[in-house]
Amino acid sequence: MQLPYGDDDSIDWKTLDREVDWAFENGAQGAVAAMVTEVLRLTDAERDELAARMVASVNGRGPVVMSVGAESAWQAVHHARAAEKAGVTALMAIPPTNTRASAAEVIAYYESILAATTLPLVVQDASGYVGAPLPIAAQADLFRCHPARVMFKPEAQPLGQNLSLLREATGSQAAIFEGSGGIALLDAHRRGIAGTMPGTEIVWAIRAEWDALQAGDLDRATALQGLIAPLIALQHGLDGFLAVEKLLLYHQNVLKNRRVRGPVGFKLDAATENEALRLFAALRQICSRS
Repeated sequence: MQLPYGDDDSIDWKTLDREVDWAFENGAQGAVAAMVTEVLRLTDAERDELAARMVASVNGRGPVVMSVGAESAWQAVHHARAAEKAGVTALMAIPPTNTRASAAEVIAYYESILAATTLPLVVQDASGYVGAPLPIAAQADLFRCHPARVMFKPEAQPLGQNLSLLREATGSQAAIFEGSGGIALLDAHRRGIAGTMPGTEIVWAIRAEWDALQAGDLDRATALQGLIAPLIALQHGLDGFLAVEKLLLYHQNVLKNRRVRGPVGFKLDAATENEALRLFAALRQICSRS
């Protein structure tokens, strides 16, 4: 989910409810609050309130996953406990981004989250755009210790190869989710993912590609991926994802504005915005054909 704001940068909870409804109406099977929900730009109180608001808004229509990653295990445990109390289905956590900790330190961080709650935990290596990669062997060791609770969302480059290495290291037993906005969905699906966690802005297109892949219709999936991939490729870094995704949600009358809490490191120029809208229109045209 992308987080909507009012003109004063306060969270627009009413619009978030509308966005959740729109996402489910357009093919989502669950809701996630994570990096593109700007969780790292929220206060602690806002993050905990977001978990409760998401659970209420989804209202049983699917799982709710809440990102609890932080710079310390103490913070992450606080958010994990609050999210579990709010009734989320699962947790997700990136490693700390400002500390180049050893693999052992990062695994201890994840162990702290697991010890503090009873929920499943999605280990998110978001190093494709923030933080440092987490070694595959360390992730596999964590899975072997908690096979019933640990899942993965690998986003380290190269995406496909790392996904396959993680599958092999976990004996093809771990649930692995594709991320990075859907840019590698076709490739990832063929490598054995359990699902995908894209942004909300083209959920209808991602769902169309997912359904085509599940049905074995590679021609349709390839046509969709051929437009989804260049659209996602316009999005450089976390702020790039936010800029394009909020542009497209605003374009579809889901969000009232395109506000992002600053400071930001990327802004759309006119040419990039026009290209995003061109690819979006072409994607709509393909999806309108049965």
